Amino acid sequence: MQRPKTKDQRPKKIKMSITLKIKEATTQAIKELYQTDFGINDILVNATKPEFEGDYTVVLFSFIKQLKKSPEVLGSEIGEYLVKNNNQIFSSFNVIKGFLNLVVTDNYWLDFLYTNYTNEQFGYKTKSNKKVMVEYASPNTNKPLHLGHLRNIFLGWSIAEIFKANGYDTIKTCIVNDRGIHICKSMIAWQMFANGATPQSTNTKGDHFVGDYYVKFNDEYKLEIEKLVSNGMAKEQAEKEAPIFKAAQQMLVDWEAGKPEVIKLWKEMNSWVYEGFDTTYKTIGADFHKTYYESNTYLLGKKIVQEGLTKNVFVQDEDNSVWIDLTNDGLDRKIVQRKDGTSVYITQDIGLAEQKFEEYGCDKSIYVIGDEQNYHMKVLKLICQKLHLPSADGIEHLSYGMVELPTGKMKSREGTVVDADDIVNEMTSIAKLRTEELGKVKDFTPQELDELCKAIGLGALKFFLLRVDPKKKMIFNPEESIDFQGFTGTFIQFTFARIKSILRKVEDVSPTLTSINLLKLEKDLLVSIEQFEKIIEEAALENDPSKIAIFVYEVAKLFSSFYNEHSIANAESEVKKALRIQLAKLTATTIQNAMRLLGIDMPSRM
Repeated sequence: MQRPKTKDQRPKKIKMSITLKIKEATTQAIKELYQTDFGINDILVNATKPEFEGDYTVVLFSFIKQLKKSPEVLGSEIGEYLVKNNNQIFSSFNVIKGFLNLVVTDNYWLDFLYTNYTNEQFGYKTKSNKKVMVEYASPNTNKPLHLGHLRNIFLGWSIAEIFKANGYDTIKTCIVNDRGIHICKSMIAWQMFANGATPQSTNTKGDHFVGDYYVKFNDEYKLEIEKLVSNGMAKEQAEKEAPIFKAAQQMLVDWEAGKPEVIKLWKEMNSWVYEGFDTTYKTIGADFHKTYYESNTYLLGKKIVQEGLTKNVFVQDEDNSVWIDLTNDGLDRKIVQRKDGTSVYITQDIGLAEQKFEEYGCDKSIYVIGDEQNYHMKVLKLICQKLHLPSADGIEHLSYGMVELPTGKMKSREGTVVDADDIVNEMTSIAKLRTEELGKVKDFTPQELDELCKAIGLGALKFFLLRVDPKKKMIFNPEESIDFQGFTGTFIQFTFARIKSILRKVEDVSPTLTSINLLKLEKDLLVSIEQFEKIIEEAALENDPSKIAIFVYEVAKLFSSFYNEHSIANAESEVKKALRIQLAKLTATTIQNAMRLLGIDMPSRM
């Protein structure tokens, strides 16, 4: 097969995946052989199981009844048609029961490699006119970010990037819970115990500083309850009558009334927290296009409640409270406005959903929220649909499970959460220890070593939290997350750095005008890499970055197996050397682009 040498002679990039090509070719075969039309979505194509010969398998069972053919006859007739009429794609086939196993030609994979190995955007689609908003983080301004926030942030940031790779215009947003009784607790504790201290005067990060007073409030609250109980008061009554709790309640009333000195303190303490948040976001590589604040959104939705009453979507009880009955939808009766006319959380969320749509007009609006809010999110979408709001159908909940430690759950009030800054610092320290143990960084400058350890530590943390299906609960163990050999971000970073080192040492060889037979591991690697765009599509469709993590790990593992068996620099011929250099380049690009979707930096030296 002749292969073009110069850049301008290269064939156009292969845009259609092999899976789609097989589906189209199969529908055409069925149409011509049996005068029957099937859509490409009716054709199920899987990777061929390792124990059978083939690359891809067409599942035949769904056609047998309609086409009135046995699986063996049907598979043989379709297989013969495909090889005869698409010999540039298929070289042979075999049929095992209801499965048609197809072998893709080496030349197809060589064309795929040659047309993509210099494509730095490999796997990513061109921009479309679709738009998605992803809301994540949702911190409270009474405490610093913790390990649970990190899973939320990494999921949100990653899914936004995955949609961007699918061609969407993405808007990353955050809603900050900056009002309510929990904020007032920190404020009251600061007034009682701080003696005017500030983050600056104590050399403390702002969000940590305020969080310490939230813990202090609860410590004092417990002491006051114990004192009241020891004086004969029932515990339930003591919880309501504790002076510090009543002071926090009064502060909330004063805040809602706009009392100047309360608003001033609220703004000042929040500013300390925001400065701390921004430092953490910068460290972990998180960003937002827009931040919403609950203090600005908590009155939203009142107008929508009135519209809902007019449309008979809502009903008003005798005490003036407003409700919606969702029992026919398998849910409960839900209040949307209190009897005093104030909004509840669901009402605010309805109003904010509508505001977001008016501002951005997104096709999708993805909320990254823990699975304890599954019911709330079902209610939100259902109410928006019943109100016929244009934002309704695009609402999606990326639900995720709790992150626990080997020691169990974390509790903010007791100060037992794992602080985000602390875990990032610990990961960097572990990375430095493990890296120095390997003894391969002696020629690194102190600055280079510091940057490498941050990349390894943060990469290990992100990969460990993203490699698990979001819907599953998980246990995070820092020691397990940094392993140069296991299912870790560190192994993938190491593989990438290894490829870069190989490519620095070999001279690029121009492709020659001859056909090449692919060895098994060469072909296996190409078959795996070709799936990248499809994997990105699936990750977006299912809101699941773990699909990217699993994919890139498999690619890195395959390359390691390939390189352990076959030399690049000392390949058996110049043709093979050229092939393997291109294969190494495409592998490196694929790994880098996949890890970028997870927010992980890829050091070129380790």
